[in-house]
Amino acid sequence: MLRQRTVLRKVRFEGIGLHSGKLIRTQICPADADQGVVFRRVDVLPNRDIRLTKCKVAGTQLASTISQNNAEISTVEHMVAALSGLGIDNVLVKVWGEEIPILDGSSAIFVHLLKSAGCREQKKAKKFIQINRTIRVSDGDKWAMLEPYFGFKLNFVVDFSHPAINKNNKRVEVDFEKMSFVNDIARARTFGFLNDIGYLLKNNFARGGGLDNAVVLSETGIVNRDGLRLENELAMHKALDAIGDLYLIGYPMLGHYSAFKSGHNLNNKLIRKLVTDKDSWSFRTFNDLKEAPRAWAKQWSWI
Repeated sequence: MLRQRTVLRKVRFEGIGLHSGKLIRTQICPADADQGVVFRRVDVLPNRDIRLTKCKVAGTQLASTISQNNAEISTVEHMVAALSGLGIDNVLVKVWGEEIPILDGSSAIFVHLLKSAGCREQKKAKKFIQINRTIRVSDGDKWAMLEPYFGFKLNFVVDFSHPAINKNNKRVEVDFEKMSFVNDIARARTFGFLNDIGYLLKNNFARGGGLDNAVVLSETGIVNRDGLRLENELAMHKALDAIGDLYLIGYPMLGHYSAFKSGHNLNNKLIRKLVTDKDSWSFRTFNDLKEAPRAWAKQWSWI
């Protein structure tokens, strides 16, 4: 049986919120089977839980914000992408604040923390959402789509005029059967434009942003001294964001995601459309490991 997984032990960390600029403490804890991913706001009394399987996406401007029980937590996508990429089904994330720390702007440190916490299999079968027919949303020339696929892959294209973007690095194709989330995806950092900083700060965004947690683009190139980590880092980070946004549905997915110029807002519209179209998906478990997609076994070889 392909089993659910949780972390083996607690792990604690703290960091600055990208948009709030506040120092935020966070603790990742083991959780029982079938509990799913639960964020707990422990800075408010009584404590309030936000469960991925029951929450709503309350905001998508420059980050994904989830809400439930009159509480919100923002900038969850990078941590959730790490949970998805490492195959963690059940975890309790205690947060002393309104935002998940940005850390280095990617999922890499979250991966390190989760690996240091260890992992254990549980007695319940891992439950997937299987895409049964194509779902598509659009906004002008932007679009995002989910199609049936026995595994999990993503195809993303960014398209904006900048010297750092060319025909060789504007597209990424990710297939979990052929690539590693840890080695190929997790290190891609969020990015923004130098010309937008004044507007963002005026509107209470990016107060904790800097060259240590984001790729900053000037009109002529990359401001960061060390440049890009990957040739296609900008497009790859969009794919990383999509992995996190898709996992906000609360379950791993069997399907093919493809998108052109999509972002948190369009990804959320895609998930909302999927959830309301009951014929487009179904739950799937695997009692025999030989019947499960090889992609998932490869992602979880880190244990």
